[in-house]
Amino acid sequence: MEVKTITVIGAGLMGSGITQVAAQAGYKVNILDISQEFVDRGVAGINKLLQGKVNKGKLSEEEKEQIMARIVPGTNLEVCSEAQMVIEAIPEKMDLKKDMFKKIDSVTSGETILATNTSSLSITEIASVTKKPQKVVGMHFFSPVPVMKLVEIIPGLVTEKQVMDIVKEVAEKMGKTVVYANNTPGFIVNRLLVPMMNEAFYLLMEGNKKEDIDQGMLLGANHPIGPLQLADLVGIDILLHTMESLYEGFSDSKYRPCPLLKEYVAAGKLGRKTGEGVYSYR
Repeated sequence: MEVKTITVIGAGLMGSGITQVAAQAGYKVNILDISQEFVDRGVAGINKLLQGKVNKGKLSEEEKEQIMARIVPGTNLEVCSEAQMVIEAIPEKMDLKKDMFKKIDSVTSGETILATNTSSLSITEIASVTKKPQKVVGMHFFSPVPVMKLVEIIPGLVTEKQVMDIVKEVAEKMGKTVVYANNTPGFIVNRLLVPMMNEAFYLLMEGNKKEDIDQGMLLGANHPIGPLQLADLVGIDILLHTMESLYEGFSDSKYRPCPLLKEYVAAGKLGRKTGEGVYSYR
């Protein structure tokens, strides 16, 4: 099967980023969200990023217009029937994803590939609500999608090898490097990265200075960004939710979320997106 049209569900940071790289790769992309306002905001963000490339001479105005012409915004899930592949990029909550996959399943053919951009949730469980679990796969992009080169591909228990091969081909056409991960909580990257950020919050809770924690990893481990700065970038609420998924998935105390992490979320200090997290961005 050749993928020509992709439907992306979710026009937030991840969904709009996936839409951009898919359109840049030559795919027609239907981008959907629950309201036209959300979709329009996502498309406007793509246009702004592409215009920045034009301004820097990395893209011609004509190329930009061709990319934008391949993007079709909307709110009707029925357009999923046009696509050979659907990529879901809605919030990281199992009940929301299962509800969405039931709906997608009902409006797509038995051959349509259904991919979820989950960062930690079970592909098998998401696939269980569909009539074609063999066509369901994890396709985990990293933020910001137009910049980050990696995609994790994760099979559910019954995902077909052909589906994995097609998704790999699509990801590579988008300019990404693929790694395969087993369907365990957190997959590869978040299984390693999220507990490190969580441990940084323990160090902060124990009285270490935030600047010292971040400098330690910047200069002592050659990381490009400190773990607390990264938590602010990712979103402290997302970090907490992923830690809770790891803790629930493994029932292992080493994945216990730091109490200070919960405090930050309760206080609404979620990082860059709220103007304040561990650091202030006001």
